Amino acid sequence: MTTESKADSSLRDPGLDALEGFVSHTTTQAIPTLYAPRRGEITAGLFFRVGRADETLATAGITHLVEHLALHGLGLSDLHYNGTTADAYTLFHVTGDEDEIVTYLNGLCAALRDLPLDRLETEKEILRTEATSRGNGPDSQLPLWRYGAQGYGLSSFEEFGTRSLTADQVRRWAETRFTRDNAVLWITSDRVPAGLDLTLPAGGRIPAPAASSALPVTPAYFRGHNGHVVFNSVLRRSTSAAVFAEVLSRALFQDLRHEGGYSYSAEAHYSPRDADFATVTAYADALPQKQDAVVGGFVDTLARLRAGTIEQSELESARGKLNKAYDAPDLGAGMLASYALSLLLGHPILTPEQHKADLHAVTVADLREVAREAWNGGLLQVPTRGADWAGLTPAPHHSSSAVTGTRHPSLEDEDVTLVIGTEGVSLLTPGGPSSVRYEACAAMTTRPDGARELTGVDGFSVTVEPTLFRDVTPERLAVLDAAVPAAAVVPLPARTAGQIPQPRERTAPGPQAAAGRGKKSGGRTAGGRTALTSRFVVLAAMAGLLPLLLLALVINAADGAHPSGFPWVAGIVLEYALIRAARRLYRARKRG
Repeated sequence: MTTESKADSSLRDPGLDALEGFVSHTTTQAIPTLYAPRRGEITAGLFFRVGRADETLATAGITHLVEHLALHGLGLSDLHYNGTTADAYTLFHVTGDEDEIVTYLNGLCAALRDLPLDRLETEKEILRTEATSRGNGPDSQLPLWRYGAQGYGLSSFEEFGTRSLTADQVRRWAETRFTRDNAVLWITSDRVPAGLDLTLPAGGRIPAPAASSALPVTPAYFRGHNGHVVFNSVLRRSTSAAVFAEVLSRALFQDLRHEGGYSYSAEAHYSPRDADFATVTAYADALPQKQDAVVGGFVDTLARLRAGTIEQSELESARGKLNKAYDAPDLGAGMLASYALSLLLGHPILTPEQHKADLHAVTVADLREVAREAWNGGLLQVPTRGADWAGLTPAPHHSSSAVTGTRHPSLEDEDVTLVIGTEGVSLLTPGGPSSVRYEACAAMTTRPDGARELTGVDGFSVTVEPTLFRDVTPERLAVLDAAVPAAAVVPLPARTAGQIPQPRERTAPGPQAAAGRGKKSGGRTAGGRTALTSRFVVLAAMAGLLPLLLLALVINAADGAHPSGFPWVAGIVLEYALIRAARRLYRARKRG
């Protein structure tokens, strides 16, 4: 082991000097290392500044795959160890005695230097299995709607890389991202254990990726799953924002559970995203019959906070809870992971005294300003009706324009047309187009039977099923294959004949319910079917009454001296239009 001076400039943060006597620091084989004692067993963690947000949609899962491959070589053990792949970092951690810590870290770094790539296909399959068993949380779609299919939005998507990544791609990712200059080590001990061999390739510290945006206007809303109301906003990292999240959590619990009785869970939390920004996320659940009340109460709570109607007691309660974190025993060891992550991301490091001083300085006026900032940049997921009444704008459900090219009518719906052009593909629907331009294609999955699904960096996707659209020939598919960058192509396995969709009427949505779709198709709920039903009843009634009116007109005209044929012709045309419109609504209701 090589231990260098704690004044080494590679630590890159003068705030560490302020921790003298509280947290010690050094370098180990050029890796910045923080350590502080704790009673009991030792816990160590090795952070790397790489995560899901660094990937592309086509390679999504590559960091997770490196994590799994590196841990496999450690084999079966009674040690408590694991790995975590987050948006902006990967963490390997272990708890045990000093010898066990050394064995784990040495084995981990040896595996990162020479991944067991003979297990690549096995680990891919394990990751796909993990994904199916993991499920999606109530806020799983917010990243997609806020960021699109890139960067911090990738956590909403399948890990496509587990389908197509090669050994060379995975090896190169490990060599360039899991480096000594892109890591920070922390250990809950009064010293760095002897015998460590953390030899890793050299490389630069990689900054966290800049955030993209798929929201042209905020505050915005979209319709999500029943039973959940979720709000998030991106704020500058600050003590005021952390206090606001705690005040919001308490206010939601008070308003929606304690007083309203609408929700069981009502809470909020603050989570750092990168060096400069954090995400505040608020959540409440609801029974179907209480969903409108929860949405209304949720919005009212946020309105109260940004209006500044915050009691001093609310601030003091939140401040008191956050202050308690600094009363914990072995505080230095308890803050190591937080300090290490701040060092990794490039966020300023503060001593406990500085944190307490910042907490003490927060005022009700500060919270009001944070609440206003949170609302102005907010994204609300609602389970039922819209939220226009609250001053929010619907997030885009359709692309702003369509491409030009050959038109391929749907064999299932006369109102839907697929367009394949030289610049991209579009799906034209009565509600608007969904388009993916080749130059902005994040990924295109391909099937041997000709199916293609293109997803743009904005999150919109178009699925091309040759069996569901007219004249989608191999020549037209060749246009897609030639235009989409090879790095964005994700081959998928062949389907059985029974899995290939065929045009037919269905009474309920199934695997082939959308031959092409935008990212917003998941927002359809029973509320939408109710609206379709009411319009269908009205149109059907009008179509039924009009023949009676025409009959009366004929009888009346027969008694006249100069009967005119124009009203009859106009009536017949109107009758045809009403029947056609009612038929469309009926078919839309069956599909929705």
